[in-house]
Amino acid sequence: MPIRRLPPETVNRIAAGEVVERPASAIKELVDNAIDAGATRIEVEAHGGGLTRILVADDGCGLSAEELPVAIERHATSKLAPDAQGLWDLLAIHTLGFRGEALPSIGSVARLSIASRAKGARDAFAILVEGGSVGDVAPAPFAGDHGARIEVRDLFYATPARLKFMKSERAEALAITEEIKRQAMANESVGFSLDIDGRRVIRLAPEHPGPQGRLARLSAVLGRDFQDNAIEIDQTRDGVRLTGFAGLPTYNRGNAAHQYLFVNGRPVRDRLLQGALRAAYADFLARDRHPTAALYISLDTSEVDVNVHPAKAEVRFRDPALVRGLIVGALRHALAGAGHRASTTTAASALEGFRAQSLSGGGYPHYQPGSSPAGFSAWQAGGWTRPSPQDLPGLSDVSARVEASPDYGGGYGVAEAVRDAAYGDYDAAPNVAYPGFGDGRAAPFDPVDFPLGAARAQVHETYIVAQTRDGVVIVDQHAAHERLVYERMKGELSAGGVARQALLLPEVVELDPAEAERVVARADELAALGLVIESFGPGAVLVRETPALLGKTDAAGLVRDIADDLAENGQALALKERLEEVCSTMACHGSVRAGRRLNGAEMNALLREMEATPHSGQCNHGRPTYVELKLADIERLFGRR
Repeated sequence: MPIRRLPPETVNRIAAGEVVERPASAIKELVDNAIDAGATRIEVEAHGGGLTRILVADDGCGLSAEELPVAIERHATSKLAPDAQGLWDLLAIHTLGFRGEALPSIGSVARLSIASRAKGARDAFAILVEGGSVGDVAPAPFAGDHGARIEVRDLFYATPARLKFMKSERAEALAITEEIKRQAMANESVGFSLDIDGRRVIRLAPEHPGPQGRLARLSAVLGRDFQDNAIEIDQTRDGVRLTGFAGLPTYNRGNAAHQYLFVNGRPVRDRLLQGALRAAYADFLARDRHPTAALYISLDTSEVDVNVHPAKAEVRFRDPALVRGLIVGALRHALAGAGHRASTTTAASALEGFRAQSLSGGGYPHYQPGSSPAGFSAWQAGGWTRPSPQDLPGLSDVSARVEASPDYGGGYGVAEAVRDAAYGDYDAAPNVAYPGFGDGRAAPFDPVDFPLGAARAQVHETYIVAQTRDGVVIVDQHAAHERLVYERMKGELSAGGVARQALLLPEVVELDPAEAERVVARADELAALGLVIESFGPGAVLVRETPALLGKTDAAGLVRDIADDLAENGQALALKERLEEVCSTMACHGSVRAGRRLNGAEMNALLREMEATPHSGQCNHGRPTYVELKLADIERLFGRR
C-alpha cells in the first residue's frame, strides 16, 4: 500500500477532531484567545447547543487586516517567540493558547467569520472561512473601539459523521455553561455573559483581583452557601504556591463535580486533585461524600508541561509528589484552623423543619385535626379540657437553669472539668456550670459568651440545648463526643506509633510486577503504619507483620487495595483508612451514648472541649455535631421580624 501525503484540508479536519471535540471545546478555545488578548469583558452566545451558532465577542487588543489571514493558518500564533539563541521553548508558556490550531481547526469543519478592530486602529476588517475555504479580507462594521467578534455557524457541517456523535442540545448547552463557569472562576477580573437560545444564563461583572474578588466570583458561580462555608487556602512550598477556597467537611456533595483545579490560570482536569482531596478529607467524610473546592496552583512554567493534550485540559507536573503533598498539607492545616466550625447549611436545613403549621378553627381555616386522642389536637377538636393553673405545679415559678454558680476560686477548674467530663469520668466532675478561673482571679464572665454558649437543658437524653449571646445551639452529644475521643486516639496513635503483630506464617501476595514495585517502594511508609512487607521476587510481595489494631485481617486483600491506591492516587490510602475506621469504631463505642442523662457540668465541659478540639463540628462521617440557630432566624419563625 503506497504512502500518500494528505491534502491540507484533510489534515485540518483531523486536527479539528482533537482540538474541537464538541461546541464547548470550540468556545473554550475562543475564550482562551480573548483572555490572552487582554479582554476585560467576554460575551458568549450559543444556539442549538452550539451546533447551529456560536458567537464570542471581546474587548481585547484585536487583529489588524494583515493579521487576519495569518491567524487562520495552522500553527500560526502570536504567543510563542524564539529566545536570544533562536530556540522555541515550549515550557516557557505564559498564555492559555500557544499551539495555533484553534481557528484553522474550527474553520475546517464549520462556517467561521472573524470581525476585528485592532487597538488604536480606525477601521475594522473581517474574514470568512467555510469548510477550510478561506475568503478575502474585507472592511466590516464593528461596534466597539477594539476587540474581536467571532461567529461560528453550522459546526461540523463539513464532517457529518462527527454530528452523529453529538449529544442532545440540552447536554451540549450544559457543557457550554460549565465551561464558561470554569473560565469565570479562573479569571475573576474578567466579566462574562452567556446567552443560550436567547435566554440569559450567566451575567458576571468583573471583580477586583485577589482573594476577596476571587471568593466573590466563586460565590456567584457556586452559590452563596459556598462563600459562607469556605475556608481560605494559601500555602507555599519549594516555589509552588497553592491558593483558593475549600468547603467545610459538613458542606459536602454526593459527587466530585464541584472540585476545580487551576494551574497558572488554566482550568485543568487532573486526577491528582481528586486523590489529594480524598486524602485530606479522609478523616471527615464517608467514602460516598465529596468535598467542594476551588484550588489555584502557581508555579514556574518550567515545572509544568501544558503541551500534553491538544485541548490543553491536562498538565503534567515535574514533581507531582510535591504538588500533591502541598494540597494535602494545606487543606489539613486549613481544616484544623477551622476548629469546631460547622457549615451554615445545617442551620438552614434545621429551620426548614420548623415550618409553622396552619390550624383550623378560630381563624385557622387550613387545619386538619390529627389522630392524637389527647393534647393539642384533641383540644382543637373539642375533646380536651384545659387544666387549671393549680393542676400544673411550678407553672408560675422561675425557669430552672442547668448551670450552677461559676467557680471563680481555687480548686476545680478548666483542665479538670474538661478531662473528667469530656472523657468519661463524669462522677468525678463536681457540679460546676462551666470551667472557671482556677488561679483565684475573680472576673465576671457570662458563659453564653463562649462560642457554643452555656448548656441550658438536655432533651430526649440525646441533645444538649445551649444558649449563645445571639442564638441557640443544639448538640448531638454522641456524635460530638465521638469526634473528641477519635481526635484523642489519633493523637495517641501518632505519638506512640502503630503497634504491629507478626504473622505466624508470612503471606505471599502476587501482584503485577509494576504494582509490586510500587508497593515495595513505599515499604518504609507502610511500616510506620504497622504493615511490614518486603519484595519476594518479581511480581510478589511478602507480608510479615500487620497492624495490631486490625486484628485478624485479609493481608492479601489489604496489599491489593494499597496497590490500587498507589496506582490511582500515589498514596497508600487504603491502610490509613482502615486504621482510621478502626479508631472511629472504637471511638463510637467509647463515647457518650445517646440516652445517657448528663448534668450541667458534664454538658458544659463537653461544649468547652468541642471549642478546643479541631474538627469537632462534624462527626467521623461528615455529619454535623451541632446546629446553631440565630435568634433573628428564630424570631422570623414566629413572625416577630
